[in-house]
Amino acid sequence: MFDMLSERLGKTVAALRGRGRLTEENVADTLRQVRMALLEADVAVPVVKAFTDAARARAIGTEVMKSLTPGQAFIGVIQQELTRVMGEGGRGLDLHATPPVVVLLAGLQGAGKTTTAAKLARHLVEKQRRKPLLASTDVYRPAAMTQLERLAGQVGAAYFPAPPGAKPVAIATAALDHARRHQHDVLIVDTAGRLHVDEDMMAEVREIDAAVGSNERLFVVDSMAGQDAVQAARSFNTALDLTGVILTKADGDARGGAALSVRHVTGKPILFVGTGEKTEALEPFHPERVASRILGMGDVLSLIEQVQTTADQEKAAKLAAKLTKGKGFDFTDLREQFAEFNRMGGLSALASKLPTQALPPGALAQADEGAIRRQMGIIDSMTPDERRRPAIIAASRKRRIAAGAGVQVQEVNRLLKQFMQMEKVMKRMKGGGLAKLMRGLAGQFPGGRGPR
Repeated sequence: MFDMLSERLGKTVAALRGRGRLTEENVADTLRQVRMALLEADVAVPVVKAFTDAARARAIGTEVMKSLTPGQAFIGVIQQELTRVMGEGGRGLDLHATPPVVVLLAGLQGAGKTTTAAKLARHLVEKQRRKPLLASTDVYRPAAMTQLERLAGQVGAAYFPAPPGAKPVAIATAALDHARRHQHDVLIVDTAGRLHVDEDMMAEVREIDAAVGSNERLFVVDSMAGQDAVQAARSFNTALDLTGVILTKADGDARGGAALSVRHVTGKPILFVGTGEKTEALEPFHPERVASRILGMGDVLSLIEQVQTTADQEKAAKLAAKLTKGKGFDFTDLREQFAEFNRMGGLSALASKLPTQALPPGALAQADEGAIRRQMGIIDSMTPDERRRPAIIAASRKRRIAAGAGVQVQEVNRLLKQFMQMEKVMKRMKGGGLAKLMRGLAGQFPGGRGPR
């Protein structure tokens, strides 16, 4: 998300770094470029105007003009205004109510409500230690109920099967009664979507909301919908008095304008961002971190948290103990590190959170997920002895390994070279693994503080 906006703004702020003097003229020129970048990213016009007006007022004040480094100070203003436009974040679901807390999901068809319901359930099970119940009131799309039931099983949550022929409101009230009788902390109600906003849809979702007394009324919106998302957000907020927003498919949107517009239109916080199809691909929304990513400063804090929560801690501890005792890093260990990358969304997902100055030029574009899979295949073609003792891999062994993996010998050579480089890195880290590497990065860039 924000690839287009980040590229444009990155070039704009790069011209400001180290500038010893700012004038009203070059501030106006910079803000004109910022305005064009925001409009091209499909940010709503009122949001763009509010942003640039506020940034201009602060930029020509003493806060920036009298700074020892005015260029850097102006970049700080842009970051702070981006954060302000996106509003508060990171609060998560409000679960401070008599259980079961009812979370109602609403939105247009295709926004990803059903998958989001499962992602929220997984978040509640794994992060909050809650016992959620999932229920679907989408009687118009039978596959929706089947899909939610299947996803519930995958994330370890209970599913409420709708009584045959029941109407949406009856399903929701029956699910609430079931949640109460079976001591569920949270009831997540997935409602039906439409291809466009219509009165019948709004009336139905209002009736469901009134029947179950929702504690959270969340608008699920496709971040790729652009200005359509803004219009839908306004309509749903009028009908439901939303309490929050969840952005979906953020990994597929290069513009990201919806994130900067929906909060402004609804006045409601963005709580979560969906970053992929897998049920673990849901991140709490932190506007200050997103603003840093847009400006090329990276989001090392989120990357650290992702490493800490996703990485297999038991395997990491074994690797740490192995290296501490002086035992060598081998190809079995390297393959496990590759698998960790995949579990965390792949190289491109990880690299997107690093500051641009921490990466070689064009590194994000070159993050080849297929290369990782091929390298894992090369390791799988090695014998156990070759994995333990890479030094024995001579020319004949390289040819056999390459044939077994379906690659050229040159790729085997590249992997061996990469292995030797990583072996040196692991020796220096003495078993700290990815988390230690990320903590080191956190101290090197703006806002980079390790987790408390």
